[in-house]
Amino acid sequence: MPSNYNPLEIEPKWQQKWAEDNLYRVTEDSSKPKWYALTMFPYTSGDLHIGHWYAMAPSDVHARFKRMQGYNVIHPMGFDAFGLPAENAAMNHGIHPYDWTMKNVDNMRRQLKTIGAIYDWEREVITCLPDYYRWTQWFFLRLYKAGLAYRAKAPVNWCPKCQVVLANEQVANGGCWRCETQVIRRDLEQWFFRITRYADELMQHEGLDWPERIKTMQKNWVGKSQGAEIHFIIENPVTGEEKVKVFTTRPDTVFGITYLVLAPEHPLVEKLTTPDRQAEVNAYVESARRRTDIERLSAEQEKDGVFTGAYATNLVNGEKVPVWVADYVLLSYGTGIVMGVPAHDERDFAFATKYDIPIKMVISLPGWQGEELDAAYIDEGTMVNSGQFDGMSSDEARSRIVDYLAKKGWGNYAVTYRLRDWLVSRQRYWGAPIPMVYCDRCGIVPVEENDLPVLLPTDIRFSPTGESPLRHHQAFLNTTCPQCKAPAKRETDTMDTFMCSSWYFLCYTSPDYDNGPFDEEKMKYWMPVDLYTGGAEHAVMHLFYSRFFTKALRDMGLVDFDEPFLKLFNQGTVIVDHQKMSKSRGNVINPDHYVSTLGADVVRIYLMFVAPWEQGGDWNDSGISGISRWLNRVWNLTLENYQPADKPEAGKEKEFERVLHQTINKVTQDIDNIHFNTMISALMELTNYLAKIKESSSVRRENWDGAIRSILLMLAPSAPHFAEELWHQSGYPYSIHNQSWPKWDKEKAKDEEITLVVQVNGKVKTRINLPADISRDEAVKAVMESERVHSSIADKEIADVIYVPGKIVNLVVR
Repeated sequence: MPSNYNPLEIEPKWQQKWAEDNLYRVTEDSSKPKWYALTMFPYTSGDLHIGHWYAMAPSDVHARFKRMQGYNVIHPMGFDAFGLPAENAAMNHGIHPYDWTMKNVDNMRRQLKTIGAIYDWEREVITCLPDYYRWTQWFFLRLYKAGLAYRAKAPVNWCPKCQVVLANEQVANGGCWRCETQVIRRDLEQWFFRITRYADELMQHEGLDWPERIKTMQKNWVGKSQGAEIHFIIENPVTGEEKVKVFTTRPDTVFGITYLVLAPEHPLVEKLTTPDRQAEVNAYVESARRRTDIERLSAEQEKDGVFTGAYATNLVNGEKVPVWVADYVLLSYGTGIVMGVPAHDERDFAFATKYDIPIKMVISLPGWQGEELDAAYIDEGTMVNSGQFDGMSSDEARSRIVDYLAKKGWGNYAVTYRLRDWLVSRQRYWGAPIPMVYCDRCGIVPVEENDLPVLLPTDIRFSPTGESPLRHHQAFLNTTCPQCKAPAKRETDTMDTFMCSSWYFLCYTSPDYDNGPFDEEKMKYWMPVDLYTGGAEHAVMHLFYSRFFTKALRDMGLVDFDEPFLKLFNQGTVIVDHQKMSKSRGNVINPDHYVSTLGADVVRIYLMFVAPWEQGGDWNDSGISGISRWLNRVWNLTLENYQPADKPEAGKEKEFERVLHQTINKVTQDIDNIHFNTMISALMELTNYLAKIKESSSVRRENWDGAIRSILLMLAPSAPHFAEELWHQSGYPYSIHNQSWPKWDKEKAKDEEITLVVQVNGKVKTRINLPADISRDEAVKAVMESERVHSSIADKEIADVIYVPGKIVNLVVR
């Protein structure tokens, strides 16, 4: 009798054996094609839930598959270890962020090792350790020296609960992405990266195998708009005339302008507002600063504003129009000033109607006779009330008007972007310190590279004041100027944690290298990443920043490629009872329970079987129990003695070969194409078939043994411990994970028969089984001899015969 399948005994045994033998140690090998398989590393939250496993286990299956195909595979793992939750935990529980983080790292590493993945733990990266953030700081200095890092005062998104600045990408529906508290606006000196310099390139995804929705999200985030910049003269009763520029995508409507609008933050607001309007304008500006960009731009919010008392001259017709302040205009988009054309913009129409501002038609809709509009007309039409451009189509007038403005010196063609520079300053402790110094003599001075890392002090006090706690640490704050050696102050902001994750994939290539952020030769061998897997929620943060970072390093001569990730795959989400997992709902699935009862391999396979990986699925305990029963069936089929019949059936053996090779082909294609659920289904079908063969004893032992060997090899990526144990008990040499992937024979996989669908005028009449190698003429002849077909066509004339080889014969009759 075979031994029982006991995963709680088998899995630790093989994990220990693999570790002792360094089975998954990876080195560069020019004799093999390389494959860099990367899963987004987890944040050190404390425990892995089943959602982490859903991201990691299937990606490990694919990496193992590529390894068995002969690739030199690197599939590393590490921890995204800086960030606000650790600091909050420190304040709430009186534990240092480092201690909290490293305790979580230890626990999560333990959990990750139970997955049985091929992680080479000697390549582990932990972003909060000085050996790592030393190079994060080094990259900051390189960006600064390249003119890509700068400091400026700017309105920022401020979370009053977290007491931290948020990038635009970290504000969701007006709230903080972590705690959902409503975000307000504050002015602070901040450090930025010039990501806008790469705006056009970040919209391009040529040569990348990425999901279309991610590419679309990134293009929309850049938000490139083509149009014109038009000049106006604003009369200032104190300083005289002010020349301003306004960006528009509709230069064809310039004759229809009846007002201008300034963003509340625009520096001209204070200069232009007349004394009698000052109090109302100041109150409005203050109110607007308490609202986020998302709130201000919301289509559901009624637009309001206040008149400044100033007027602007529209140079194309000499008309004076009032200048307003309204919070639906953002200083960060275009020039921070927009022109109001209420006849041809829905938002402007609502605003003008509310404040009784004139509405002037300049593009005529069909049949318009001069009557007042009930709504804005936003489509193409014929130019009216537009001087020399009357009678032109609005489409033609766009370029004609811009050419006219350029000739007069009143404007020109222009492009603007929604994308803003990346705000990287954070007023928190638990992050990589920004390596800059402020000197009264020399100004802003970078720390010398050989003085890195700028270490975080360990004896820190936390207080929710809105300032970085580093500001109160005198030993950290006070330093000497790297240039003149006079007393100076350190920068007390730390870096956005997305800075740490913008280069971690480079560090994995040589994590122990001490003379730079990475060993250049090893980095060139492994990069770029061949397959990157993770959540779609990172489309306009981590993925976007990593692309910018790579392009910046390329331009500095540090890397020789344009893109970090060649193929991107976004897995779906595991839900419970049709709801997303959350601690507040109490429905978070801890994988440890299932690993300690059913085994890691069962969990791995269930996560792949539950649904297509990109869609996600609903966790179900009865479903995972079914996987356990299936593996037990494979266990017994492998180890129970097979007794072949005295005279195996020749026809059955040919069928046996065909089924086996068809399965190898399907499983190979499915894993390669990341169709894990159908791959598991194919292996289950093969198991059922093998069980029937065993009952009938209808094939020779060598064929049976060959099939068992093949199914173990096909199971090895998905159930690595299970397959290793059965491989060992079957007497094969250690290790199954050093074996080659089974090959399928096209000839052996061929069907002997095909089922031909027979149609008459496109309607199915019957199906007939024919030899697989039948010719067209023989197939048509067989169809014509079919009684059901013969009765359907009777005395009708056959006009045409459409033949799809191996699938359909369609008789066209009349």
